[in-house]
Amino acid sequence: MSSPIQVDVWSDVACPWCYIGKRRFEDALAGFDDADVAVTYHSFELAPDTPVDFEGSEVDFLAEHKGIPPQQVEQMLRRVSEIAASVGLDYDFDALRHTKTLLAHQALHHAKERGKQLDLVERLFRAYFTEGRHVGRAEELAELAGDVGLDRDETLRVLKEQAYADAVENDLRQARMLGIRGVPFFVFDGRYAVSGAQDPDVFREALRRAHAERRTS
Repeated sequence: MSSPIQVDVWSDVACPWCYIGKRRFEDALAGFDDADVAVTYHSFELAPDTPVDFEGSEVDFLAEHKGIPPQQVEQMLRRVSEIAASVGLDYDFDALRHTKTLLAHQALHHAKERGKQLDLVERLFRAYFTEGRHVGRAEELAELAGDVGLDRDETLRVLKEQAYADAVENDLRQARMLGIRGVPFFVFDGRYAVSGAQDPDVFREALRRAHAERRTS
């Protein structure tokens, strides 16, 4: 039996388009029966200079960080919320706690080693965008990890020890080598790349191309 098609996804927990892209990619997977698919998430920080405890709203952060007028930011967020709703996601930007995501990425590497990465990816997105949880603190991340079956105490320990700091840095370095400037960014079998939260049909086509390439090589 052939090995699964490998899909590597560079993503950030604090990226609203990454959660939307995840749903659209899952839609594509649901209609793809040609081969098994293995998905691995990789670290990417959209705003590495973000403080762990940002005092202010999402509008405040984007207005300050991007230099966009607050009224324009509010319009952007309403539009993103509408698109999120179209794929079944209920974004709450009023409750959102903007934070640095470095520890969250370390938690995802820990979850990967325990076979729970995809579960934790979903849990962190939901916590951040719909529940107003603080995903920049080790204690909160350990609680969320526990929700998907990981050991809370172990997770807290590895986060405090920075056990996966090198793994995150390796992901970031690879992203730079690939020229990734924005996320989500999907790589299919190391051959084909799809940038952005594309429609499911775009992802299905990439899966088909990757599968066809295997059959002819």
